[in-house]
Amino acid sequence: MASLLYQTIEGLSREKGIDPQIVVSAVEDAIVVATRKYYKSQENLRAELDKESGAIKAFAVKTVVETPEQIEDPNLQITLEDAKKVDPSVEAGGEVRFYKATDVLGRIAAQLAKQVIFQKVREAERDTVYNEYIGRVGEIVTAMVKRTEGPDVIFEVGKTEARMGRKEQSRLESFAVGERVKVVIGRVEKSSKGPQVVVSRAAPELVQHLFQTEVPEIYDGTVVIRAIAREAGERTKIAVMSKDKDVDSVGACVGMKGMRVQSIIRELRGEKIDIIEWHDDPVSFAEKALQPAKVARVSMVEGGDKHLEVIVDDSQLSLAIGKKGQNVRLAAKLLGWKIDIKSEEEKRQEVELQMQALVGSSNTPLDRVEGLGEGIIEKLIEAGVTTVEALADMTPEQLEAINGIGPKTVEKISIAVNNYFSSLEAGEAAVEEGAEAAAEEPAAAEEEASEAASPEAEEATATEETVESAPEGVESAPAADAAEGPTESDELPAGEAPASKEPEELKSEDSAEK
Repeated sequence: MASLLYQTIEGLSREKGIDPQIVVSAVEDAIVVATRKYYKSQENLRAELDKESGAIKAFAVKTVVETPEQIEDPNLQITLEDAKKVDPSVEAGGEVRFYKATDVLGRIAAQLAKQVIFQKVREAERDTVYNEYIGRVGEIVTAMVKRTEGPDVIFEVGKTEARMGRKEQSRLESFAVGERVKVVIGRVEKSSKGPQVVVSRAAPELVQHLFQTEVPEIYDGTVVIRAIAREAGERTKIAVMSKDKDVDSVGACVGMKGMRVQSIIRELRGEKIDIIEWHDDPVSFAEKALQPAKVARVSMVEGGDKHLEVIVDDSQLSLAIGKKGQNVRLAAKLLGWKIDIKSEEEKRQEVELQMQALVGSSNTPLDRVEGLGEGIIEKLIEAGVTTVEALADMTPEQLEAINGIGPKTVEKISIAVNNYFSSLEAGEAAVEEGAEAAAEEPAAAEEEASEAASPEAEEATATEETVESAPEGVESAPAADAAEGPTESDELPAGEAPASKEPEELKSEDSAEK
């Protein structure tokens, strides 16, 4: 039958959840420490607990050597001859025990032993707790609120205490002592005070567990949760995918009239939940993840590692970004991509700046401007203004802030710069007019050359002249007859006109011909 001391040790072990042998070893070590302190000995001391009687024996152990010359430390070694006086059956290389009286240790030694026992038991308890919970990180457990310490909440989880800091809590939640809630084992910390189990109500695993509990399709694997992004107390985005084409993944999570998702929202004290259908294409997935905002277009940024550029209408920009950037931040966590959101106006301005950069900006030195003296140019260069373009962008107040430049000098600079740009514009206009004139002259010359080279145009001109020179009432000869040879008028002497026929004669000639 076990002694009362050993029964007490077994009860303590069950309460702390540790091995009884650990407590026995702690008691034996405590007796060794007390014995060494009392006898002030440097010997190799050991202790042994008898389970049946409950007696604790302390003794010094010495190793047996054959000759005195082999002894290096008399406290640890003994010759074979001396050892046989204590134990006749001992051999060289064995050990001999020299028992010490423990009933003389006194109150101080007992107090020291007590401290050693408590310390050993605490260390064993810490190791037991650490080994138990280190493999359960991410597991959902039901814990009872034990007390609050400032912003932290202390839970009772099994036989140990767990702490939930402010960062692991939802701002919508408050707890009462004795309340039972579901928590996630976040991590197990090993510190000087012992292992500390840290639990959380802000972890995404809590939402995943709640969906598995409420949605049978997720529990049996028909619907799979692919990604979760959460900001506790604010909003959660969850991406789901169906393995069965006949099962709507989003509808299964929402439930009839939203009953399933509403029960989860109640468990999370009113936290908003967005359920999104998973897409392998990041562009299509980004459009879904940024809901409720309407996206105009999504494009991948070239040269960027998982980088998307999203363009939205100007009226949708604030909705796409969300309160304090929450919507786009959660969408980026859900995708695992970096997302840049721009409005149509911002994108247009960006494109214009890129076009200007491609065209290139001129850098005209200050000495090209007439009217600026060397002294003014030196002052401007000292102030960091080295080009005409930079000078033109400066305000009068900025110019006056330069050492050595006053209002009159500012006015002089303004006139010189205006004259410079006016001369540039005039020169550009003259160049454009010259180019237009040069382009028109070859066209006019070609047109005149083509008209002069056309024989039909010459004949038409000659015919028109003949018709115009004929008197009224006289029919003009056809152009073909005119081209055959000289007319009667050509054979008459100069200064004589041909006789014209009267109308009666013309009529008689016509009848004779008939």
